[in-house]
Amino acid sequence: MAGRALTVQNLYSKKYKTYEFTGIFKEIFGNPSTSGIWIIYGKDKNGKTWGTLLIVDYLSQFTKVWYISAEEGTDMEFQAAAKRANIDPKNRNIHFSEYVSIEDIKARLNARKAPKVVVIDNLSMYKGELTSDGVKQLKLEFPKTHFIMVAHEERGQPYTAAAVMAKKLAKVIIRVQGLALMVGGRVPGGNVIIDEKKAVLYHGTDITKN
Repeated sequence: MAGRALTVQNLYSKKYKTYEFTGIFKEIFGNPSTSGIWIIYGKDKNGKTWGTLLIVDYLSQFTKVWYISAEEGTDMEFQAAAKRANIDPKNRNIHFSEYVSIEDIKARLNARKAPKVVVIDNLSMYKGELTSDGVKQLKLEFPKTHFIMVAHEERGQPYTAAAVMAKKLAKVIIRVQGLALMVGGRVPGGNVIIDEKKAVLYHGTDITKN
């Protein structure tokens, strides 16, 4: 059955929960809503995990984050990435898991005290499990959850059909290239530098002016 049609007044009177960002995050992301899909994608060895962890660390100031490191696991390299992102060992708002099935993700989100932010890293690990329709279903089934979906890049676009759909539905689109996060979508947009020295070597000094 179709949802109730809204008048213009109904539409304008709707209220939304938003992140109250400050500083560079405010400049680039504005005050986005605390639900929906963000996608982060890029080629290997360009800083996807490091950059995602920086975002997760910032979001953890506002809410609880569940980071599913499905591809990399929680091995030594992932530990090193978390340390590079300067995540405080006393931060109790971030919890990490290795691969978790989509059904188990749904079960946790249906439980009491479910996390408000779920990071799925990387969608390639769910290729036979999460379809493009499955991404749409996740969004519809958990409308108050903020999903951050991480994907590899192939020919300039996110890899897997699910990742392509995630980009279509995403409020925030982040492409990682040369240790920089290039942010676009329904936000002001701009660049977040992951590592200035390495980013300048890759992009040149103009990357720091944007």
